[in-house]
Amino acid sequence: MTNLLKSAPHRKRLRNRRASSTFEVEVGGLHYVATVSRFDDGRLAEVFIGNHKSNSGADVNARDCGIVCSIALQFGADVATIQRALSRDSHNRPSGVLAAVLDIIAEGER
Repeated sequence: MTNLLKSAPHRKRLRNRRASSTFEVEVGGLHYVATVSRFDDGRLAEVFIGNHKSNSGADVNARDCGIVCSIALQFGADVATIQRALSRDSHNRPSGVLAAVLDIIAEGER
């Protein structure tokens, strides 16, 4: 266990003040607001997602997805790998809100 901890990657912290962008997305008839921030080099660094019904199941799940995605990104995970791993329907449309948010971000980068 000690060897794993010594070789573990380090979390890249963000500056306390940073630019963010906010947009809305609808998934499964539910409305969400997403706010994203980037590292200084332009890579996606954090994702915050919320549902209009505060503390509802949809809101808690959306917030938790954003938090876990942010931690993964800050530890060096590739956003495209995360995006491809998320659930999609038979037409490759996102099944969940995090996949929809990452698709919108990817579309804006093209």
